[in-house]
Amino acid sequence: MRSRTANWFETKIRYEKTMEDGLEKKVTEQYVVDALSFTEAEASILEEMSSYISGEFKITDIKPAAYSEIFFSEAPADDRWYKAKLQFITIDEKTEKEKRATVNYLVQAGTLPMAVKHIDEVMGTTMNDYVIVSVAETQIMDVFEHHAGTGKKEEVDDKPEYEE
Repeated sequence: MRSRTANWFETKIRYEKTMEDGLEKKVTEQYVVDALSFTEAEASILEEMSSYISGEFKITDIKPAAYSEIFFSEAPADDRWYKAKLQFITIDEKTEKEKRATVNYLVQAGTLPMAVKHIDEVMGTTMNDYVIVSVAETQIMDVFEHHAGTGKKEEVDDKPEYEE
């Protein structure tokens, strides 16, 4: 597992997809890109998707993601994306009361139990006390990261930024 913090944008693309039965159907798919602005997010998803989609497609939505960190898995079976809500527990030294700070993450896994395992694997390396509040599968098809030095976006499986 590796983890990456960045400015993530969720984008939706609508296009005609050839289904398994050979029929054409209009579909809307969701992707995540690493970008500094809406304009960069739009340019990135256009560049990425132009090599996968033949014909016309339309960006129907771009919005900042509710998470800033993503946990990536290198396992081929981990082909789904889960949104995880964690609460970090701290004790206020003055009042001696428990405080909880909520943080959202995106986790790559094959199943819901595997997503929880990946969260525990990454968070186990930290000193923070945490509680997993919820984990839910998303409709996200793929995540595209920006890699410094190349000026291009690449799929998450190509080059890890750092390993844990």
